[in-house]
Amino acid sequence: VQVYECRPAGGGEALWTFGAPEARLFDASGRPMGDHGAGPSWTALDGSRIGGRVVARADAPSKADIPWLLLETVSEGGPGSFASITRVQRVATQGGLAPEGPCIAGHTQRVPYRADYRLFRPAGATS
Repeated sequence: VQVYECRPAGGGEALWTFGAPEARLFDASGRPMGDHGAGPSWTALDGSRIGGRVVARADAPSKADIPWLLLETVSEGGPGSFASITRVQRVATQGGLAPEGPCIAGHTQRVPYRADYRLFRPAGATS
């Protein structure tokens, strides 16, 4: 899910604001491989973890879906399967946009989404 928080926006208005993702990650065979969360961050089942920073963004082909992203990453955990990942690409998104309409300040809403996350490491890197 994408978690949105209703926050005051001034002038007595409140707007849905992106808070954090909460997602399970699966490999191409459908086996669990980790989680994706706030930061943004990706944590593998072996405990290795990376954090990311958006370096490029593109609108999804459908206006009903969250954007596609390219993120630069840095290792934030010990050795393991994610330790040498340097880029993450989010593509093929479905859903996940902020709720429509008014909100009540302090409330949160969890919006379902799906995406493909492609993890890249330098040629020759192992883990």
